[in-house]
Amino acid sequence: MSEFDLRKPNPLLIVISGPSGVGKDSVVQRMKERDFPFHFVVTATTRERRENEINGVDYFFVSKEEFARMIEDNELIEYAIVYGDYKGIPKEQVRDAFASGKDVVMRVDVQGAETVRKLAPEALLIFITCESEEELEHRLRERKTESADSLALRIATARKELLRLEAFDYVIHNRDFHLDDTVEKVRAVIAAEHLKVHHRKVNL
Repeated sequence: MSEFDLRKPNPLLIVISGPSGVGKDSVVQRMKERDFPFHFVVTATTRERRENEINGVDYFFVSKEEFARMIEDNELIEYAIVYGDYKGIPKEQVRDAFASGKDVVMRVDVQGAETVRKLAPEALLIFITCESEEELEHRLRERKTESADSLALRIATARKELLRLEAFDYVIHNRDFHLDDTVEKVRAVIAAEHLKVHHRKVNL
């Protein structure tokens, strides 16, 4: 093939991560609303479904017994215990999307992102954060979805996760009331990656 030929870029494995409370879910949801041409991975979890969450759309809500079977049968790219519940990424979803030529977007916590990096070194890791630790703590308190003990654990964990920034490829600040700007930056990062001379190639 001539060096002047246009090459079709490889599908990307795009990991959207960051501490609790920075707006990862909102970023991914807005990307879906804008019909970005990606396959969005649905995470399996053993936690209870929250109000307004839809099984198979927000998460696959499964029992601990079913999750144990998925681990046993090696059906997950990565899994972890997060605040007392299991979360994991089903392999089949990612492989099917790659086979169709689609980029894959997954939303995972910081620990999960680092696990994906070990399994797929060419994955594209994007760290979503806010402007300060104080802002992060304020957002977590304002959610009012946890008990006092659970909230304290989330705040302590989030502060530690902010220190893991160096494990990522890009960092994007998700400022309050600027969600569309954040999403546009994510889109620009992905577009730039597809224009690279040396494409990322993920094997799973």
